[in-house]
Amino acid sequence: MPMTQAMLETAERHPERPAIVGERESLTYRELIADSARLFAVVDGLHRAQGHPPAPAPETRGIPIAAISAESAFATARFVAGLAGFRAVSATIDPRWPLEHRLDVIVTTGIGLVVTDTEDLAPALEDRGWTGTVIGLDDFARRIDELGEAPAGAVSESADAPSVDRRTGPRPEGPAVRDGDEAFLMLFSSGTTSNPKAFLKTRDQYRANAAVSTAHLEPFPGVATLAPGPVSYSLTLYAVVECMVTGGSVHVADGFDPLALARRIDEESITRVVVVPAVVRALTDAARRAPERFARLELVVTGGANLPAAIRDGLAQVLPHVRLISYYGAAEIGFIGDSRDGDGTLISIYDGIDAQIREESGDIASEGEIGALWIRAAACSTGYLAGTTDEVLVGPDGWATVHDQGRIVDDRLELVGRAGDIAVTGGHKVALPEVERAFDDVVGLTDVCAVPLPDPALGAVIALVVEAETSEAPTKDALREHVQERLAPQYVPRRWFRVDALPRTVGGKIRRPATRDLVLDGKAERL
Repeated sequence: MPMTQAMLETAERHPERPAIVGERESLTYRELIADSARLFAVVDGLHRAQGHPPAPAPETRGIPIAAISAESAFATARFVAGLAGFRAVSATIDPRWPLEHRLDVIVTTGIGLVVTDTEDLAPALEDRGWTGTVIGLDDFARRIDELGEAPAGAVSESADAPSVDRRTGPRPEGPAVRDGDEAFLMLFSSGTTSNPKAFLKTRDQYRANAAVSTAHLEPFPGVATLAPGPVSYSLTLYAVVECMVTGGSVHVADGFDPLALARRIDEESITRVVVVPAVVRALTDAARRAPERFARLELVVTGGANLPAAIRDGLAQVLPHVRLISYYGAAEIGFIGDSRDGDGTLISIYDGIDAQIREESGDIASEGEIGALWIRAAACSTGYLAGTTDEVLVGPDGWATVHDQGRIVDDRLELVGRAGDIAVTGGHKVALPEVERAFDDVVGLTDVCAVPLPDPALGAVIALVVEAETSEAPTKDALREHVQERLAPQYVPRRWFRVDALPRTVGGKIRRPATRDLVLDGKAERL
């Protein structure tokens, strides 16, 4: 079902059901429909007031692009859901990206309006000669409030612009279901360590993606889902959209404070949580201290392949009644498959999703051989925006790749990482995540990261960087003995280092290139 249709039907049948719930603010479905009409009226008015608006990326076919770059998860979710039923492309830009990355995506994609709670964007964009509009988040919210209540049942046929009442001025029109081939979301592939690549999702592509998600990840009607963290993350953004598609309630949070999240799970009757793996571990620790707060929780959904077994086992020990689904997907492509037991290394591909492992030559790899993963799925974007990259997402045959590496084992997919997660040592391909998994159950280690270091004889050698308190860290001999029976000889690290804290993204993922730089720069302790 189209997202807007589901929102309208839920507002009619269950008007007081919570739609978006933040830490201090919330909207019922009835309020969301009325709010979305006012929100679009403000966005549309700001676009129309521009004398020389930026030209949106040609891939949008002339639809203006409005972006939000704010710390507030509630404001961001409200923005995306509010614009979904109108002729608008919305984008979420992480305010924690480097300033240059934020500037680049705004200028190169033709974003015409930015709502933000930061002070650095407006002067920097002016210096770039950008002709769009920056508006502060508080000012934007005030303008929405000043429009007053729109009729709760107002639905427009076109919804391209507000109509005008001669006595009161612009009258906000309600949201409407729009054509499936129309773009409505702009997303970005990265932004932490490299220039972001932008791509669009049409309504049909997102409907296909939501059909897969709702079939497997259980965002059922009326279910209360907690999805903490920036809505600029595809995992959180997808959680917001899938809840709107099914008439569920999405509860958002600006950060990952496990004690605050535990309190909300209890007080807001949360039964489903969507979080990154690092937060699963933090919630498990919180549950050890106060298991009664998690009595209603039924399901934890986490993104990313190769979920450490220690995370799954830890949750099962503390909250045995809670199920955990670890899904794999790519923002450009959509949901691909999931794992529901073990360490998450073997992924069952969803029905309707086709997968191939290809060698560098383009030939199909033999079973068990490592190669690039290619996917064919209805939810896949058609390609990256030309203004942001010349990289190809979809080949002439309709198959797409984001260069994840994997192998097929017993008709299931085993992910071994991105292209940068594969090292060649002495002619052998080594999947660095497989090295790391061998240390999941070592007591005294907070986390580990395997990196390749240059070697004149072998081309590269594998080094392991451990994150641990000095007093608790196992010795190098103990670590080597632990893995010699678990790994093939070429996988066993030859050099060992320790750091107090591994470099991470704002979402908690370990940054492998930055970890390697610490070693090469002499900033890691040699064991």
